Amino acid sequence: MAGQLKEVRNRIKSVQSTQQITKAMKMVSAAKLRRAQDAIIQMRPYAKKLQEMLSNIVSNTPVEGGNALAVERPVEKVLLIVITSDRGLAGAYNANIIKLAKQIIKEKYTSQHSKGHVTIWSIGKKGYEHFAKINFKVSDTHKDIFLNLSFEGVQQAAQAAVKAYLNKEFDAVEVVYSEFKNAATQRFVSEQFLPIPKSQNANTGTKADFIFDPNIEELIAELMPKILNTQLYKAVLDANASEHGARMTAMDKASENADELLRSLKISYNRARQAAITTELTEIVSGAAALQA
Repeated sequence: MAGQLKEVRNRIKSVQSTQQITKAMKMVSAAKLRRAQDAIIQMRPYAKKLQEMLSNIVSNTPVEGGNALAVERPVEKVLLIVITSDRGLAGAYNANIIKLAKQIIKEKYTSQHSKGHVTIWSIGKKGYEHFAKINFKVSDTHKDIFLNLSFEGVQQAAQAAVKAYLNKEFDAVEVVYSEFKNAATQRFVSEQFLPIPKSQNANTGTKADFIFDPNIEELIAELMPKILNTQLYKAVLDANASEHGARMTAMDKASENADELLRSLKISYNRARQAAITTELTEIVSGAAALQA
């Protein structure tokens, strides 16, 4: 009986230690989430307006105008930029992004080409480790962006993708990431990065009339790369906020589960202790009765 009590006490101490860790991680993630959330909330309206403007320009100007980044060609080689986190303990966050990336490859590209025609640039170590393990063509050039998250670091990845597209190394570029909604909710999405998608008005026949000053070639050459840099940076900020929100939620649930487990263990401990005391009392009473006899 004493051995059983000691085992339960050790389990209680172990769960309490784990709970202290999960609570600390929750507080750290909550602090990081506040900063990450402020960054993406400030960035999102600006980025969306730039994307809308870029799509309108692409839809209403000819290829001869210099918008080579909007040229659609037969898709033979694909680049997926998959944005995951560097660390785990964030629930199903990384697993859901990887699952979406695999689904896109299977549904859109595997039917036409082997997976050797799909190249993955992973932003975040978790995505790189997974795809490298299953022998995908994956690059680690940009996987450490989150170690020192800055616009300049993301800009290098965006410029490399643009250069590869212009050199016809890839015929399409997609970004797979999680869009931040709130601390408990993320929306896992895939967005076309290149060729630049046309606006919905282009399909309805509505045409926007732009006045370009200076000429269209100079403006497009100047604007397009900058807007694409901003789009990828927005996706990375979304992913950063989503990661901290997912980790904070996961650690909160872990702390709640630890509370439930502690209650169960304490009940088991009290029952075992009560049984031990009852056994001891029974032995004392039996001994006293034997002496009197």
